[in-house]
Amino acid sequence: MAAIEDPSESSLKNKKEKEEKKESPALDARRSLLGRTEHHLYVLFRDYYTWEKCWYVLRNRRLVPIPSLSTRGTFIAAGSKIYAFGGDSVYLTTAVSIECTSQSQTVKPLPSMPYMLTRAASIIDGKIYVSGNCDYDGVKVSMVVFNTETQMWEPEIIEPDIKVGAQIRYSLVMGDKIYIADYYNSVFYDPKERTWGRDEMLDSNKWMLADACVLDDVLYYYDRTENCLRAYDPKKRCWGVVNGLDDLLAKTRGSLSQAEAVSYCGKLALFFLKKVVRRPEGEIWCAEISLRRRQGGEIWGKVEWCHHVLGTKYISPSRCACAFKSLPVML
Repeated sequence: MAAIEDPSESSLKNKKEKEEKKESPALDARRSLLGRTEHHLYVLFRDYYTWEKCWYVLRNRRLVPIPSLSTRGTFIAAGSKIYAFGGDSVYLTTAVSIECTSQSQTVKPLPSMPYMLTRAASIIDGKIYVSGNCDYDGVKVSMVVFNTETQMWEPEIIEPDIKVGAQIRYSLVMGDKIYIADYYNSVFYDPKERTWGRDEMLDSNKWMLADACVLDDVLYYYDRTENCLRAYDPKKRCWGVVNGLDDLLAKTRGSLSQAEAVSYCGKLALFFLKKVVRRPEGEIWCAEISLRRRQGGEIWGKVEWCHHVLGTKYISPSRCACAFKSLPVML
């Protein structure tokens, strides 16, 4: 039986939605004047079974879809903006910025990239470092820099003086260095010293196969094989395991795909996929974890909340079911 909406209720609902849209810019301006910011987590979800991709925003512990937002490109967040470079093909030089507010997203074209190389992007000191393959053979790796203040590309092309794997997965910033990971190893680039290097201790655990994040200059990733949250301190050059997460790890055990860790509002958010018992559907879960270091140097975690945030269909046990890309945006 179809539900029929009362016309009076429908008109009131439409009026309320229009008022909320009118109030949104005023609220955003008021927050700016008061020096207040809100943190929102944007999540790009790809279902490997259907190959469909869609953006979501985490609100009230649920993922709300944003179907109008383009899913093409390599993405990085900077303040209230999301920057997108390239498209479905690595041989595109397009670049756009997406200004995010509490109610909308506005796309603005940017100057095209100097070269076709969108594989990974990281931001440090207001500059976005986009790295990837700059030749059609996919062997030579280079890096270009976009200045978010001038909204222009810098003329210099940065090329590594050490071997970098051609199949770049992603990059991240840790200890004022940019770490670029392929499927087997990683290298780092120091923008201040303009030098390249490796950290063999870091690569002793295969963090590059997971979706890691950095919080307070410590790298975290979920080790699916050992069912634990690992942590790497680059200053001490040592690995450890986050303690105090037994209840959460009971939920992540047997997850159907690699979980993603993301730094969000001073905490760590962990997304993982669970299969619904005796049904073909799956559930995407999110856990928000606060972290602190004790006197002995051990890192302990406290789960603030853990809940399923989105459902997905047609889970196949023989293939990876989903992938995430999460971006923390300040409004």
